Amino acid sequence: MILASFLSSISELFMITLSNSSWRLLQPSFFLIGIPGLEDSQHWIALPLCVLYLLALVGNVTILFIIWIDPSLHQPMYLFLAMLSAIDLVLASSTAPKVLAVLLGHAHEIGYTVCLIQMFLIHAFSSMESGVLVAMALDRYIAICHPLHHSTILHPGIIGKIGTAVLVRGLLLLLPFPILLWRLVFCQATVIGHAYCEHMAVVKLAYSDTTVNRAYGLAVALLVVGLDVLAIGISYVLILQAVLKFPGREARFKAFSTCGSHICVILVFYIPGMFSFLTHRFGNHVPHHIHVLLATLYLLVPPALNPLVYGVKTQQIRERVLRVFYRKG
Repeated sequence: MILASFLSSISELFMITLSNSSWRLLQPSFFLIGIPGLEDSQHWIALPLCVLYLLALVGNVTILFIIWIDPSLHQPMYLFLAMLSAIDLVLASSTAPKVLAVLLGHAHEIGYTVCLIQMFLIHAFSSMESGVLVAMALDRYIAICHPLHHSTILHPGIIGKIGTAVLVRGLLLLLPFPILLWRLVFCQATVIGHAYCEHMAVVKLAYSDTTVNRAYGLAVALLVVGLDVLAIGISYVLILQAVLKFPGREARFKAFSTCGSHICVILVFYIPGMFSFLTHRFGNHVPHHIHVLLATLYLLVPPALNPLVYGVKTQQIRERVLRVFYRKG
């Protein structure tokens, strides 16, 4: 009897696995709508998105090239900026090509595995960008509050360890996203009301229980954003306290100006991201096309604006870029 019960359980488990596998063979893809409610004007919306993607590619490649060829820029601030540019390139390139294909080429279908990979890259590299912003806040704090020990504290070995920690955190925290989604069973309605594979948009299509997925997604968002924003806030409180003690208005202005670029990048990154996160879970009254538009812009605007912000406000980068183009001219 025990053997028969054991064999029966094994048989049931095998049938469940087989049924899930059969579903994936029969339903190997999702259908991305694009921007729901604006299907007739999607090709016009795609034009500014294409411009943003081109700006992100040209700007971030330029930043990486300038920092790489100029040894004088191999300092903590610029090394962190290089990390930010590399992350922005991956973030924009994992999103924009498929979004533009959906909006311009009506290539709405996306494979199940490709969808999970895109979702993982978007969320993992968003987490990494948040981590790099924390590292840049730490750099500003040490540069202003402990200027004599800046190069000693943030030497290349420490910068490498910080970059590795940011990378590992993003990969480990977000790796369960596709793993947890892989175990779900989806019903026939595999239409995603979005322009790309966003985590909650995919979770909402599942036929089986998604409590674990929702709880883990919320926990990761609160952990990453909550701790990172707290760390950035503490850094700037300490910076403000130190700057207010500086003698003379010019010294205070100079100290604040070194943080201007970083503050602009923080606002551009976190405000749309928090809006997208909250509307997915609590914003039932927000029009869906507004949410999709802002969620898409959230992944393209920061990568496009970050090089412009740092290029305009950072004298060393601005002069090096002008020098390169002047020589070519």
